[in-house]
Amino acid sequence: MNTIIAFMKRNYKILIAVVLLSVSLFAFRKSSNTIETSEKDKMLLELLTFVIEKGHYSPKTIDDTFSKGVYKDYIQALDPSKRFFLQADIDEFAKYETELDDQLMNRDLTFFNLTYDRLIKRMDEAKVFYKGILSTPFDYSVDETFNTDYEKAPYASNEQELKERWRKQIKLSTLSSLTDRLKIQENKEKGITEKDTKSDLDTTNPVEFSENTEKPKTDKTADEKPKTLAELEKITRESSLKSLDEYFGFMKELTRDDWFSIYINSITARFDPHTNYFPPEEKERFDVSISGKFEGIGARLQKKNDFTEITELISGGPAWRGKQLESGDVIMKVAQGNGEPLDIVGMRLDDVVKKIKGPKGSEVRLTVKKVDGTIKTISIVRDIVEIEETYAKSSVVERNGMRYGVIYLPKFYIDFENADGRDAGKDIAAEVESLKKVGVNGIVLDVRDDGGGSLSTVVDIAGLFIEQGPIVQIKSADKQKEVLYDRDKKIEWDGPLVIMVNSFSASASEILAAAVQDYKRGIIIGSKQTYGKGTVQNVIDLNKFVRSSSSGDLGALKTTTQKFYRINGGSTQLEGVSSDVVMPDKYAYLKMGERDVENAMPWDKIDPAPYSVWKNNANFNKAIANSKKRIATNPQFKLIEENAKWIDERSKENLYSLKMDNFKKSQKAIEETNKKFKAIADYNYNVKFTSLPQEALAMQKDASLKEKRVRWHESLSKDIYVEEALNVLDDLQSKPVVKKNIPVTMKK
Repeated sequence: MNTIIAFMKRNYKILIAVVLLSVSLFAFRKSSNTIETSEKDKMLLELLTFVIEKGHYSPKTIDDTFSKGVYKDYIQALDPSKRFFLQADIDEFAKYETELDDQLMNRDLTFFNLTYDRLIKRMDEAKVFYKGILSTPFDYSVDETFNTDYEKAPYASNEQELKERWRKQIKLSTLSSLTDRLKIQENKEKGITEKDTKSDLDTTNPVEFSENTEKPKTDKTADEKPKTLAELEKITRESSLKSLDEYFGFMKELTRDDWFSIYINSITARFDPHTNYFPPEEKERFDVSISGKFEGIGARLQKKNDFTEITELISGGPAWRGKQLESGDVIMKVAQGNGEPLDIVGMRLDDVVKKIKGPKGSEVRLTVKKVDGTIKTISIVRDIVEIEETYAKSSVVERNGMRYGVIYLPKFYIDFENADGRDAGKDIAAEVESLKKVGVNGIVLDVRDDGGGSLSTVVDIAGLFIEQGPIVQIKSADKQKEVLYDRDKKIEWDGPLVIMVNSFSASASEILAAAVQDYKRGIIIGSKQTYGKGTVQNVIDLNKFVRSSSSGDLGALKTTTQKFYRINGGSTQLEGVSSDVVMPDKYAYLKMGERDVENAMPWDKIDPAPYSVWKNNANFNKAIANSKKRIATNPQFKLIEENAKWIDERSKENLYSLKMDNFKKSQKAIEETNKKFKAIADYNYNVKFTSLPQEALAMQKDASLKEKRVRWHESLSKDIYVEEALNVLDDLQSKPVVKKNIPVTMKK
């Protein structure tokens, strides 16, 4: 989980010494306009290792042990399924296993060049493999198996063995899709629609090869003659061939720089899982993810063979406002202002994006092939595009005579470049204020799946619920401790509060949950524990270290510079935050936390900060006890727990039959078990969630926003975890719950 907590700019001073030292070291010496790729790579290695060693919270010794770790991570990243390299390649690579530390210090690219050249060669050979394999029908009557446990599988000893591995892997993929097609056709003949079978189809397919697995589509003509097994088998192979062609087309677009970034990140990951190198394009994507906005036209694109297709228009963006572009349009040419149009067919998607994005106020002209086949040139003036789904949102629900607000925070966003820009702290404060105006009796703050973001916004949000006091403690590489306080005596919300978390709530989410828990200000409900990321990262622009611009954009380094601690002194690193009320979830037994990641920094603790526990919580312990009793006796939660254990068991099954009859039998058994768990997805506790009045007005003018909110409200009404959060709010009320009906209007 690489979402991050970017600490405030004052902490950038930790690395000021590094910057000053590096001016003379990296004032590079070439006066020409370009630097050879290898020279740029060497410079990047030198710069990265220097910055990490000087700025990392706990730098590692670069020795043979370090080298072995880099080697293992890098080879695994290049060929995780062991379907490109031969054992002879690995034997040749292994000679460098303990030499990478020396090569790193000497800026030696021998190992990288060797592996890169060999990978490209093996990938070209693999194209021949899969095209040949898919040129003839598979025989699904042969009794053979394929093991998908790639980690334990040996590398192929020769080309024939490697080709056989490809054959079995593709055969399993096509067999899975073919059986789905057969089932759809059989159900169609029985009058059963795809909607009726969707749950089974979505949950029973054991094969997840993202590059060549495609869900079958239903036939468009209702009275079309049923297809024979041979016809369906051919359709499946053609579909797999198309998917693999697209996958290898994507791989072909990757440049040497892209592969070198993988090598660099195999090095940085040895320091800790959250120290990463961002190539220029990745740094830009990170900036967008943390701020929730960018400058451009507001369209999401995808590559389809040589063509670039528009998949979605971002609500409120210039393309959306212009109403000329639509999903499915294919971009053929791009022109800047009055400039000549540039043909972008066959161009890498990243390069297309660069051509289309640009500063606010500038014009871009797109020549597009419309869905109806017509060609049209569309002029768009670029603007700031806000990705609305990045931001906090809230909903209101009435039940048992009470009105409650649910706030969902997807990440702790902030715009570091603009103090007046949107940030999570200000937005949550606004949501709380709006909920107060409609008279809510309690608030649920949902940070499930929230991977983190800005540390400063955590302090602001936690401060909304307490009078004043410490929120989090920070410890830097120099072991100096700093305590971040909420110093505003105003309490924005002093009523019942529940924080919802899960095992994917990380970083900033964990700080917020920990602070609320330590103050006993609210009740934490969710997974047994949160993710367990208790470190702080700084994102450092590497271009600031180099005088010469001849090297081009060097990207950025995200490195761990600090650890944070709860106000009670304990770290959230590895251990995360334990919920006050643990609710079963289907991923409970899978290893997905920080504690399961290699090179994770250790747990420790420091002295607590002085703080006072919230006094206005007379029903606190009773609410927790009541919730635990409800969960223990709730049949739906029992079913979820059973499903979690089953998923854990299924995750350990790696051997699949390639004989259709046997495969069908195993799939049938899985489907039968899934029928039992279908009640989980069908659950609905039949309450109505609504938008706040100001958002309801906006929804009248924005069909896209309305559709998104309707879907969200429906999902809330089917979410048993939200239902239990509302039950806890009932138990936290200072007065008995009395049924009433209050119209939702904004108070002046």
